[in-house]
Amino acid sequence: MAPHTTVPDSALAGLREDLAGDVFVPGDPGYDEARIVFNGMIDRRPAVIAQCETQDDVSNAVLFGREAGLPIAVRGGGHSVAGLALNDGGLVVDLRRMHTVVADPENMTVRLGGGSTMSHLDRACQPFHVAVTGGRASTTGVGGFTLGGGSGWLERKFGLACDNLLGAELITAEGKHVHADAERNSELYWALHGGGGNFGVVTSLTLRVHPLPEFSVVLLFFDRDAGPEVVRAYRDLLADAPDEAGGGAIYLTAPPEPFMPEELVGGLVAGALVTWAGPVSEARAFAAPLFALGPLAEVVMDVPYADFQCMLDDPPGMRNYWSAEYLAGLPDEAVAAFCARSDDMIVPSGTQHVLFPMGGQVARGPADYPVPWRDAPWAVHPFGVWEDPADDERAVRWVRDVRADARPWSTGAVYLNFIGSEGEQRVVSGFGAENYRRLAAVKAEYDPDNVFRFNHNIAPAG
Repeated sequence: MAPHTTVPDSALAGLREDLAGDVFVPGDPGYDEARIVFNGMIDRRPAVIAQCETQDDVSNAVLFGREAGLPIAVRGGGHSVAGLALNDGGLVVDLRRMHTVVADPENMTVRLGGGSTMSHLDRACQPFHVAVTGGRASTTGVGGFTLGGGSGWLERKFGLACDNLLGAELITAEGKHVHADAERNSELYWALHGGGGNFGVVTSLTLRVHPLPEFSVVLLFFDRDAGPEVVRAYRDLLADAPDEAGGGAIYLTAPPEPFMPEELVGGLVAGALVTWAGPVSEARAFAAPLFALGPLAEVVMDVPYADFQCMLDDPPGMRNYWSAEYLAGLPDEAVAAFCARSDDMIVPSGTQHVLFPMGGQVARGPADYPVPWRDAPWAVHPFGVWEDPADDERAVRWVRDVRADARPWSTGAVYLNFIGSEGEQRVVSGFGAENYRRLAAVKAEYDPDNVFRFNHNIAPAG
């Protein structure tokens, strides 16, 4: 449907009557607010936004969209860098009001609505000192994050988020309610462990949680010229690290914080972050080789995990472009290429040039799931965040150059939540070719008309 086409008033009136939630169309008070996503580069104008409150709302909205011939996008947290939570001239099924989270520490599970964010999840779990791997920003939606695999600070200890997915409720393209777990609809259940939002609108998830009585961080800042030495030391430190260790080696703009020397603020610095699923005394001891390099600033503390999850959030409204490469190894040549490309970052800005350590429970997780990147020991994640549209071309070029630099060591597989719209072959690489064929068969069963296509899309087999 073209963006200028309008939906008949009678159909809209019916939708409004059918929904416990609210319906917005262009011109309505609240419409413009309802179509904002975190990435300031995205400016799309859906014909209808259905803010659902119940599973029946979702079913009614999907049926309305199909009957009206509207393309249907699904919004959870709205954190897709490509803006896949929105469309132009179509329907957005907005789940953000469905964010109830119920932690069950007795059974070590948590059940959450499809519109829940990491903050909803982490805050519900914190009083019980339990957690599950979450995204590295508190505003990320748990649904899309988990269904796409789910990489975060705790992954080396607790595995990927999808490794902890025990069950899901979803509404199909026919508006039907389906439950998937290891016993019921097991092939769909498999597909939800990395296959994304291709198969229906996931309205609730049940995840396994783990004890996390203590959490701590060591964040050290160095002169940018020390970067290669810092990254090599970080690589060596994480090579045989216990599962409690996570974090990343990062180039970033020095923030105007009390711990940062004034002469560094606003300039490029090299950083080393160690997250630790345990007390700060252990984290500090583990990070001793990094302290030996003489950091210029440091943050070393015990911190509730839910609080830390909010500390590195990028502000909404910035312009974003990201990508990633997953590496088979990180030799000195790869380190040198990574560090040299920091010279082209936009500084000052929110841009981060990151190397994430993988391994641990990620590598030891279920090999059967469609997440072929889990075997890579390192991930390069150029995370472009800037303010001025005049910098768009430069920022995008930098991200692509980082990818090109890393390609000699790349496995070819990629975590799709870390990338935007990079073509069909990248999507296949994100799932693995054999997995893609199996996923396409599941897609053909549950969404043969490819209604749910605003995602890293899997074409139905047939």
